[in-house]
Amino acid sequence: MKSRRSAEVIIIGGGIAGLSAAIYLGRAKRDTLVIDSGKSMARWEPDVQNYLGFPDGISGNELLRRARNQARRYHVKFARDEILSARTGVAQFQLRGCKSNYTCRRLLLATGIFHIPPAIPGVKPCLGHSMFFCKDCDGYRVQNRSIAVYGWSNETVEYALAMLAYSRRVAIVTDGHKPRWSRHHEKWIRAHRIPIHRLTIRDVRHHRGQIQSLQFNGEPDLNIEGLFTTRGDIYFSHLAENLGAKVNRAGEIVVGVDMRTTVKGLYAAGCVTPANCQMIIAAGQGATAAQAINRNLFEEGLAKLSLKMWKKPDLAASQTREPPK
Repeated sequence: MKSRRSAEVIIIGGGIAGLSAAIYLGRAKRDTLVIDSGKSMARWEPDVQNYLGFPDGISGNELLRRARNQARRYHVKFARDEILSARTGVAQFQLRGCKSNYTCRRLLLATGIFHIPPAIPGVKPCLGHSMFFCKDCDGYRVQNRSIAVYGWSNETVEYALAMLAYSRRVAIVTDGHKPRWSRHHEKWIRAHRIPIHRLTIRDVRHHRGQIQSLQFNGEPDLNIEGLFTTRGDIYFSHLAENLGAKVNRAGEIVVGVDMRTTVKGLYAAGCVTPANCQMIIAAGQGATAAQAINRNLFEEGLAKLSLKMWKKPDLAASQTREPPK
C-alpha cells in the first residue's frame, strides 16, 4: 500500500519556477509540498552568467541548492517522487506517484522541458561548457570564436544569422540530414556567406569539455570552439493533458497572465509554458503563480468564512521572544 500525503498546495517540479513559487507560498503561510523528481534542466548549467545578483556567475546546482534551503526556511516540505498521473476529485486534485499518492486543493505544474541534445558521439561532456542550447544565455560567452549551429530547419538558419552578432565565424552542420529550410532562408545563408557542412558527424574532439573540432566522414575536421543545437524541446505537459488543460501544438501548457490554466485550481509556470525558457523568467513566473494561488485561496476563504488564522501557540511563542536590541 502506498502512503498518502496531502497539502494545501502541491508544486510538481523542483526547478527554478517551482522553488520560486514555493518560497512565496511558504511566506504566505500556505501548507506547501514540492514533489521533485530531480530532473531540473538547471542542473546542466555549470556557469549561469545572466541570473540577476550573481555578477561572477553561479552553477545551476548551487542555485537550486540555495533555493531549496530558502524554501525550507519557510516550512515548505519536499518529497522525492515522480508523478505518474493526475485527476480531479471533489474540490481537490489527486496525484499518483511512484512512491506515494497525494491530494491538494491547488496544483502548480512546474515540470519543465528537456532540451534534445545533438546526436553526436562524445558530445555529452561538453554540455554547458562549449555545447549550448540557448543563444540568449550563452551567445555572449562565445564572442569572436568559431561557432557551429547544429540543425537543418528554418530555425537553424535564423539561429546562425542571430549568432553573427557575436562572431563572424559561424557555420551550419546538418549531420547528414537533408536541409528543410525555405528558399527565402537559403537566400539569407548565401547573402551572409554562412558555410554549410552536410556530412555526418563521426565524432567530436574536445579537451575537458571544451570542443576543439567536429570530425566528419569524408571531409576535413571543422575546428570550432562553440556548438549550438536547434533539435528542439520536449515539454513535460502530460499531467496537464490528463487534467484536461489546454496545451498548444508544441506541447506547452497554455496559461493566462496569472499563470492559471484552463482548469480551475490548476496553474503552470516556467519552461513548460510558452515563455522564453530563461531561469530568471521561470523564477518570475513561479512568483506570479504563487501570488495568484494565494489570492485565490484567500478569496475562497472569504467566501466560505474560513480564512487561515494565526494560531495561538505561534502568537504565544512570538510574545516570549526578546525584543531586538
